[in-house]
Amino acid sequence: MEFGFGVGDEEFRAEVRAWLGAHVDGDLDRRGWERILGKAGWIGLSWGETGFGNRAASLTQQVVWAEEYARSGAPARSGHIGENLLAPTLLAHGTDEQRARFLPPVAAGEELWCQGYSEPGAGSDLAGVSTKAERAADGTYRITGQKIWTSLAHEADWCFVLARTEAGSVRHHGLSFLLVPMDQPGRIEVRPIRQLTGTSEFNEVFFDGAHARAEHLVGAEGAGWGVAMSLLGFERGVSTLAQQIGFARELERVVRAAVDSGAVADPVVRERLVRQWAELRVMRWNALRTLGSSGDAGAPSVAKLLWGGWHQRLGELAMLVRGAAAGVGPVEWSAAAPYELDAAQHLFMFSRADTIYGGSDQIQRTIIAERVLGLPREPKGVV
Repeated sequence: MEFGFGVGDEEFRAEVRAWLGAHVDGDLDRRGWERILGKAGWIGLSWGETGFGNRAASLTQQVVWAEEYARSGAPARSGHIGENLLAPTLLAHGTDEQRARFLPPVAAGEELWCQGYSEPGAGSDLAGVSTKAERAADGTYRITGQKIWTSLAHEADWCFVLARTEAGSVRHHGLSFLLVPMDQPGRIEVRPIRQLTGTSEFNEVFFDGAHARAEHLVGAEGAGWGVAMSLLGFERGVSTLAQQIGFARELERVVRAAVDSGAVADPVVRERLVRQWAELRVMRWNALRTLGSSGDAGAPSVAKLLWGGWHQRLGELAMLVRGAAAGVGPVEWSAAAPYELDAAQHLFMFSRADTIYGGSDQIQRTIIAERVLGLPREPKGVV
């Protein structure tokens, strides 16, 4: 099964490959790179003919762009949350004024966004959020609470926040979707979270009376759950195919390490390597099968289950093929560099979280059981 790329798509591929080849280098800072992408019109390809500073691309061209971007070795995107999550949400639920205010800066790579969803007591169970947003006399909202695992919060200009605007409300009721500026000293604090890898891709964000303007409420007050769920539907789409390009590269490095170490002579190792390759092909076919479809409540959960477990097993395999050498860091220990990892060790450590973040495996299986298979809902409040 292969996706139906036409002559026009291959011409587009040649254009993309040539542009990336001319502009990708090792000295690009991430925010500057977003501006370069925006100036060339590469941000917002999936928005359609909106006219907000973007060029429209067909679904197949979006796939081409995602695949070629992954192959080029271009920097990790800082603007993908604004482009792929916020923008489609505003196109579906925002006002004309909100779209006119926020989409052009995203398309230009000028404003970066982060996602204020998860909390210490509400991770995969998002309906348990307790962050409060109270309406003040002047019409603005005052936000108090804590978000966690907030990617790119240390770089972001804005955050879309799911908060409870109805006092005493529980679960899915009384939540609102607010657009909040991050530059509020004394009202918003961002603290990096040090991970197993020694790096800090995620953050805690503390809101202490942070302001959000009334006109930056997306959808009706108290109707934020529907907006939030709509956004999550945009989270797994064309980008899944680009992710798989990266996975293929990681698998190639693991195979090479198995050959170099001699581990490939072990039939069990060979079987696991072949299984990883075959499962990656299945993931691609599944992504192509569901691409552009709507109304399949289980498709995002199936995709998350497939790639989360696959990537975690790849990290384990990366350590297995290296044997005892996997336990040794790439440089001698020093006070200046006490926690150095090579690429394979980073893969192993980081992939431990793959089956947790973005909705744990348990949550994904519950969604499939209840919403797709029609099984009885899980009892609440049972210890």
